Amino acid sequence: MKAVSDELLASLMNDMRAVAQAEILPRFRAITADAIRAKTAADDIVTDADIAAERVLGQRLEGRLPGIVIVGEEAVSDDASILSRLKEADLAAVIDPIDGTWHFAHGTPMFGSILAIVAGGKTIAGIIHYPVLGDFLVARPGQGAWHVAADGGAMRLAVAAPMPIAEMHGFIPLHMFKPERRAELAPRVLKFLRVTTWRCSAWEYRMLASGAMSFGLNESLKPWDHAAGVLIHTEAGGYASTLTGDAYRPTLENGHLLVAPDKISWKAVHEALSVD
Repeated sequence: MKAVSDELLASLMNDMRAVAQAEILPRFRAITADAIRAKTAADDIVTDADIAAERVLGQRLEGRLPGIVIVGEEAVSDDASILSRLKEADLAAVIDPIDGTWHFAHGTPMFGSILAIVAGGKTIAGIIHYPVLGDFLVARPGQGAWHVAADGGAMRLAVAAPMPIAEMHGFIPLHMFKPERRAELAPRVLKFLRVTTWRCSAWEYRMLASGAMSFGLNESLKPWDHAAGVLIHTEAGGYASTLTGDAYRPTLENGHLLVAPDKISWKAVHEALSVD
């Protein structure tokens, strides 16, 4: 598959909407303690809703696109070898059933569902669904990035205009970096107007692709966090690269990702943070 058609894109969005309505929203603000479990750390959690949504969406995708390889965050958490299938697959779906699980589990609406369709190691469709709002961000290569409202109305997205470092707003999850790197970065963020983290890639990419925030530095390259978001951000006019200058691709496993409004801004942020 070289491209995702309008019809397939609409079907994928309908699948995500149906799964959210059946598996996610009924559990929102109805989570019990026994439905939450820790993964790698006390604040890295998974809920029954994550597991059910990933399973049902994966089943829908397998029925819609026979032979597609499913790479889901929760499945990889249980079996890390599944991630290697992304490099080998002709066609794969990368799923984050609930991005922002911490928010979801604590009753705040800052979460989303992320789906990337990857062909030959390249993202050919990125979709982020926001179940509480009922809307989407979507992108396909060369076709721009779009906000699709719950009623179907579409508006093209654009990243922030370039601006001086001292006027930039950005995302940096300092708590996720190793202590020594955190100590290096912490004083350097004071060069910007505001730096924060929302603990949710789905919402951070929403702010970046719509121009509300200028840049984002990410500690890891998990494909369920970035495969869809980078495509959406790039199609909105942005620039993304690892700190070592490698173009982002979903199969990258190591490095730090920096996204900015354009290449000149990217270089300015990189220099201000002085990281590599």
